[in-house]
This record gives sequence, C-alpha cells and structure tokens, in this order.
Amino acid sequence: MKALFIGGTGTISTAIVKRLAEDPLWEVWVLNRGNRDDVLPEGVNRIVADIYDEADVAKKLEGMEFDVVSEFIAFHVDAVERDYRLFRGKTKQYIFISTASAYHKPAAGYIITEGTTLANPHWQYSRDKIACEEFLMRKYREEGFPITIVRPSHTYDERNVPLGVHGRKGFYQVIKRMMDGKPVIIQGDGSSLWTVTFNRDFATGYVGLMGNPHAIGEAFQITGDESLTWDQIYQTIADALGVELKAYHVASEYLSAVGDKYGYDFEGSLTGDKSVSVVFDNRKLKRAVPTMQTTVRFDQGVRIALDYVLSHPECQVEDPEFDDWCDRVIAALEASKASV
Repeated sequence: MKALFIGGTGTISTAIVKRLAEDPLWEVWVLNRGNRDDVLPEGVNRIVADIYDEADVAKKLEGMEFDVVSEFIAFHVDAVERDYRLFRGKTKQYIFISTASAYHKPAAGYIITEGTTLANPHWQYSRDKIACEEFLMRKYREEGFPITIVRPSHTYDERNVPLGVHGRKGFYQVIKRMMDGKPVIIQGDGSSLWTVTFNRDFATGYVGLMGNPHAIGEAFQITGDESLTWDQIYQTIADALGVELKAYHVASEYLSAVGDKYGYDFEGSLTGDKSVSVVFDNRKLKRAVPTMQTTVRFDQGVRIALDYVLSHPECQVEDPEFDDWCDRVIAALEASKASV
C-alpha cells in the first residue's frame, strides 16, 4: 500500500506518519517544503515541493499513483480543487482533514454526530472547510472521486497543551502565568464540556480509515471519548504543574469584543468553537475502525506534554503582549465590579 501525505509534519499528521512508517505493509511518501524533515522517521520518502506550485508538483508526481492521498494543509476550496486536478485517477482514496468546528454553532443538541448540520456563522475558517467538503462531496457524487472526510476536534501532542484562551504565540504564556501564581482567563463559567484527543489516539482512528472501503464517500469525526469541563482541563494542567489554579472566568462575548481590537479572533475560536458544549458520538468511526479507543487520558497526556515543554526551551515561547492584555482585562472587570 502506498500513501502520500501532503504536509505530514504537523500535530496530527506526524503521529500518523510515524505509525505507518513502522508498518511493512505501507510505503510512505511526504510532500512538503522540507522545513521540518527532522520530525520524520527513517524510511519515509520525501518530495520537496510547494503544493501551491501546481505545475511543479504535477511534474514531480508524474507517473506516480497512490492507494491513499492524505491532505492536511488545505484550508480553502481552491486548494482542494487543485488536489482534484492533481490526483483525479491517480489515487484510490483522498482523505481531507476538515474540522469539527464546522458543525452548527450552537447545535440543536450537545451530542454531535456526523449528521449534525454544518454551519458556523462565527468563524470563516470553519466556513472555508465546509466549502471544501461540499466541493469534494459533489465530485464524489458526480464523478466517483474517492473521498473521505475527517473532522478532528481539539487534538494535541507532546509539544502542545490544549487551552481555550491564549495569544498569537500559543499556549506557553498561560502556563507561565499559572507557574507565576497569576490568574488565567477561562471563557464562560468554565462548565461547558469539551473533548481533547492525544495525537497517538487520533492516529489509530485515521490509519483505520486508510484503504478502508467503508470510508469512501463518508465523513468521520475522530476524537477521544473523554469529556471534560474547561475548569477540569485547567485544573488538570495546574495539578500537573503542582500549582494553585487561579481561574478568572470571562464571558466569551466580552472576550470577543475586547480581543478584536488587538487582533485576537475569539469570536471564531470561542463563540464559533470552544465556548459551546460538545460531546462526540463516535459510534460510526468505531464501526469502521473497531480498534479505535482512548488510550491516553487527558491527565496522562498533559503530563507528557508538560514534561516535554518544560525540558525543551524552544517550546517556551513567551508572549508579553498577551500577558499584558490578560492583566488589563482582569483589572477592567475588577474595576467594573467595584464601581457598581
């Protein structure tokens, strides 16, 4: 079996590539610009190219065919249109990474299945992914283009700690605030339910869909089965750090309003995603991939991540601008309370 990964070095795809590289049944190819080849295991075949240079990619892929093409870095419909031109007739399965944020916000119920309506008026990112799905499903229905759609939710690895509210430079400044004894902002009242998935568990579900005839023309959400409140998520992180959690709850609408002027898109990432309670019904995936299960609980995964981050200085990216913004938001709300 021959698989091509477009991207292949991200949070999700790295775990999948590593797993397949250990399987003698798979011949693994990765197409990217070669900027993070150090994370790829031995035995992976590399094609160095910019996927957006369609002519160059077509030339480098000339004469090649694949059992599976896995797309991880397409965010707009023109990207999947390009892939359709490149791989039509050259692959037995094209797997597109969409997003669980494409589901209707707010949904009619908190139990999410693959049949939940796709609509997100709060986040352009999600609407673009929906447009990609619609194009691919149309090509499947009209021409038999062998697509599979995968919708991840919040997947993390040893280099990332999942959070709700953080700045443009990522999660670390929130971790530093916890270690410094400062309050950290949690959206809403902290009681909404969320699902986080360690990338090794995600890889189990994804690999099980590769070359799977029951996956053609279908959409699958791949998440863990563990649901936590946001307060539980932050408390688990604080416990792993051995510090007191000083939670400061702020309404998502307020965060969107005061974050927008500083370039923080909290309407999309919170109102359009993380502030809404969701519990994923994964029975469809488990019928297609019976081996899918949660093997890394969040309390275990977050310790793996923190151990790695705190021992690798390159992961400790500070964000003074976001730190100052948090302090000003908290001070403004405290002043408002005192003035009433």
